[in-house]
Amino acid sequence: MYKIGEFVELTGLTKETLRYYEEVNLLEPAYIDPDNNYRYYDDGSYFLALLLIKLREFGFTIQEMITVMEDESFEHLEELVLEKRKNIQMQIRKLQQTTQEIDEFIASGKEDTQ
Repeated sequence: MYKIGEFVELTGLTKETLRYYEEVNLLEPAYIDPDNNYRYYDDGSYFLALLLIKLREFGFTIQEMITVMEDESFEHLEELVLEKRKNIQMQIRKLQQTTQEIDEFIASGKEDTQ
């Protein structure tokens, strides 16, 4: 079992993030000491924390992360990650189109001044 400070060092998550994740039922401590309310995390918690960190890096929203965590078997995890990938690729295409339109706009302005 890891005390919250140790778990923070292991995962890189802040205490505030851990408390928030607990509040929204993303990552609950493995044990809360009833005498002092100290939170303890275990190796399973560590695995879940690493998964949450990776999902955040992938741009998952809190609600999307909750959807992943509610499916405790992670049966649909690959599907959700692939959907996120598809959305990111669509955003990239839109941004590339926008940059092309900006370039065309700038070029047309230069043509008008010549």
